[in-house]
Amino acid sequence: MAEPLPRHLLIPFAGRGSPACRAALATLRLPNLETLLLRLTLADTDTQDDSTRSPPHERALARALGLPPADDGCIPWAALEARKTGLAAPGDHEAWGLVTLCNWQVGIDDVALGDPSAIEIDAAESMTLLAVAQPFFEEDGIALYPSDTPGRWLARAPIFDGLATASIDRAVGYPISQWSPLGDASRPLRRLQNEMQMLLYTQRVNDERTARGVPPINSFWLSGTGVLKDGDLPSPPATRTPVVDLALRDAALRDDGLAWATAWQALDAGAVAGLLADLTRGADVALSLCGDRGAQLFTVQPRGLARWAKGLFDRNRATQVLESL
Repeated sequence: MAEPLPRHLLIPFAGRGSPACRAALATLRLPNLETLLLRLTLADTDTQDDSTRSPPHERALARALGLPPADDGCIPWAALEARKTGLAAPGDHEAWGLVTLCNWQVGIDDVALGDPSAIEIDAAESMTLLAVAQPFFEEDGIALYPSDTPGRWLARAPIFDGLATASIDRAVGYPISQWSPLGDASRPLRRLQNEMQMLLYTQRVNDERTARGVPPINSFWLSGTGVLKDGDLPSPPATRTPVVDLALRDAALRDDGLAWATAWQALDAGAVAGLLADLTRGADVALSLCGDRGAQLFTVQPRGLARWAKGLFDRNRATQVLESL
């Protein structure tokens, strides 16, 4: 009989400090997560604060993939994608960034970043806007390439080397000024964002989007910046390949406590129950729970009798763990 495959489930927004989600946690019951936490052991904790540009789930994923430690806001997600898709060849140590098309929501006092996942852009729209934007980016020495995800482009330029940028998951719903890169190095990017706002306003794509009732695309967000050297490339994990489940993301970013709790219950009955079943069959599973401030990694480790007995009486552990994230 074949050995059971190891699994590593990584859950972003498992804990959320926003008011409605925090209130929903008090009555949330997750029986499979409760049982799983009683049978696993806390192996690693990463606690920062909610001002970091790289959120806990991105830091946890980078560690699980074997990426080297990076400064805050400099996990080279774009360079990793460029290498995987063949845009960057071995020996290519240039800096890359992710350019994500988005809707900037203009208010009376500030401009907030709308969630790019809600703009409903298709591949044809993405390619049309890429062709329009390329000459403007090239004037600043930035080469643009399409990615496998509509509305997201890969960008290559020296300016991205060492430039700290905030994850979209940090910035959604907040004023642009709170998370935009600062300093002299980012001035061309801010100017480029302003140029793109004016340019996109005139595009037929946005007229068509307005006609069908979806948000206009009026700017872009830069993230995932950095350099990935050959020696930094992650090797295939020997034991666990992380699976990121984003079921909680949308409700958490909206601070919809009811929807977040409902999504958690579905996740508990689905992916978490599956991980528990794998553990019961003898698989070497791992679970990463990530919130606004921290991430905790739980793995299969030998447990002494005293710790096992304590676990039998350690009720509501799931709530305690989620509150701490």
